[in-house]
Amino acid sequence: MAVYFSIILVMITVLTGIVWFADKFYLAPQRKLKAVAAQLSAKESCAAELTPQAIATLTEPSPLVDTAVQIFPVIAFVLILRSFIYEPFQIPSGSMMPTLLDGDFILVNKFNYGLRDPVVRHKFIENGLPEHGDVVVFKYPQDPRVDYIKRVIGLPGDRIIYRNKSLYIKRACTEADDKCPEFEQIQQNLVGKYEGPDAEFGMNEFESKMLNKSHQLLNDSHTSPRVSHYFQQSGTATDEFLVPAKHYFVMGDNRDNSLDGRFWGFVPEDNLVGEAVAIWMSFDFDRSEDSFLPHWLPTGVRFNRIGAII
Repeated sequence: MAVYFSIILVMITVLTGIVWFADKFYLAPQRKLKAVAAQLSAKESCAAELTPQAIATLTEPSPLVDTAVQIFPVIAFVLILRSFIYEPFQIPSGSMMPTLLDGDFILVNKFNYGLRDPVVRHKFIENGLPEHGDVVVFKYPQDPRVDYIKRVIGLPGDRIIYRNKSLYIKRACTEADDKCPEFEQIQQNLVGKYEGPDAEFGMNEFESKMLNKSHQLLNDSHTSPRVSHYFQQSGTATDEFLVPAKHYFVMGDNRDNSLDGRFWGFVPEDNLVGEAVAIWMSFDFDRSEDSFLPHWLPTGVRFNRIGAII
């Protein structure tokens, strides 16, 4: 849906822009010349001079042209803001609980990972790449029409093991390393039973300290790891993943309720949309099934989440 909206927004901007330029450099001057000619004609025929209202009528654009001229600057501003700086997204599921909840509306920084054109998404300015722990929005590799949001666990060249609900990362060896890193278990400290919004029986909350970054995550004590459904990669164990060049490995913070890289593989760099940075609005949709009101109508606002930094 976001892809179609971008294309439609670009088309509207181009069409209104053409009308704006045509009006500014051709149509408006022609209307002024027409008004001047009408005034001269009135003088030559000794007719009554044109009233200011009549002159205004001659110089006014048609309703269609006037509408395009008025909305073009606004549409162009929205296109630039949405395509290259910040884009709003809605969280549609609980896969990133407790960091993000169903009903959160977030801002995604599209500048951090380089600028891309809004239609074919060709990167024309390089400006950094994701780091471990970033929360990123990306085009779902199996259906690029759909936007997903997950946390970056593995960078290109990293080896990832997710075993018995514990995470191990072996970072890619670089020229700056005296010796290649070994596997490092990511520390997960139990906070207690999760009792926040959308809590379910058996959910436990942990504080994860992943390579100098901290975030909260959930595990369901009643759900076993679905290792048999994991993405199978040649040359690795069933629960091990080697991140290819220019790809990223991502997981949801709600570990037992997230369809993520463990099940479908890796995110190509070209699929990256941007980094989730803040929550600008949060709605609660706690409506009973027998309610006569539509399910998409909010039941309340989570004011305590507005402005939260992700």
